[in-house]
Amino acid sequence: MTAGVEAGGDVVDYITLLKPRVMSLVVFTGFAGLFLAPGSIHPVIGAVAVLCIAVGAGASGAINMWYDRDIDAVMTRTAERPVPQGRIEPGAALAFGVALAAWSVMVMGIAVDWTASALLAFTIVFYVFIYTMWLKRRTPQNIVIGGAAGAFPPMVGWAAVTGDISLSSIVLFAIIFMWTPPHFWSLALYRRGDYEKAGVPMLPVVAGERETKRQIILYSFLLAPLGMAPTFIGMSSWFFGSFAGFLGLVFGGFALAVYREEGDSYARRTFAFSILYLFLLFAALIADKAVGLTG
Repeated sequence: MTAGVEAGGDVVDYITLLKPRVMSLVVFTGFAGLFLAPGSIHPVIGAVAVLCIAVGAGASGAINMWYDRDIDAVMTRTAERPVPQGRIEPGAALAFGVALAAWSVMVMGIAVDWTASALLAFTIVFYVFIYTMWLKRRTPQNIVIGGAAGAFPPMVGWAAVTGDISLSSIVLFAIIFMWTPPHFWSLALYRRGDYEKAGVPMLPVVAGERETKRQIILYSFLLAPLGMAPTFIGMSSWFFGSFAGFLGLVFGGFALAVYREEGDSYARRTFAFSILYLFLLFAALIADKAVGLTG
């Protein structure tokens, strides 16, 4: 019985390495890019493409946990992760991540499309080397620049169908890129103590809460019209555009509430809403095309 429990725990720990909660949103936006792309793809090939995006995202998470094991051990939010807790050896976590990364890139290229494979490889490299190893511990702009890694999946999904990069896929990238700073800075506001302990120069630690709140307002108000951009370029209908505009106004309202509040209640709510915002926005894009409203 004990051996069975331990074996189950090992499986859970390796799944945890993949950052499944983060992966779920990555997979969804990657699928959205695939679904919204013009042309067609065989359902099995499409499923393989989405699987490769998921595995690539998980690989990035595993390598990130290997590299950040020292600061993860210090931060309350991450202290229970399997590597700092000693349930998985650092070398095993690294090998697991590298193997998954190589598998996802090669299968995407061989089974789906080499442009999509190259974009997936670049996404993994960007997240691991540019964000995790370079930017995260060196600059408060870590999220602004490093957020590009999380914005690539729709472009990967798009390229899986079309084999290219287009204005529409770049717009999908830009929406997530602009969404990332207010999303993570909301989290950083109420987790500031964690980042201070770990020596990570997140914006609230370096510039203070007031400046962080100003930046959240700035990015959320820039995001509002950008969320409507698919309509402006003819990618979606005005039904979507109206809904996206409404979501953007709600996001802006949360940002203003964060700015006015002394505590962190609205920072927590804004972080939660930001996840809902991105999900609803991409779900609406999918629905808009599915029911044939565009054009």
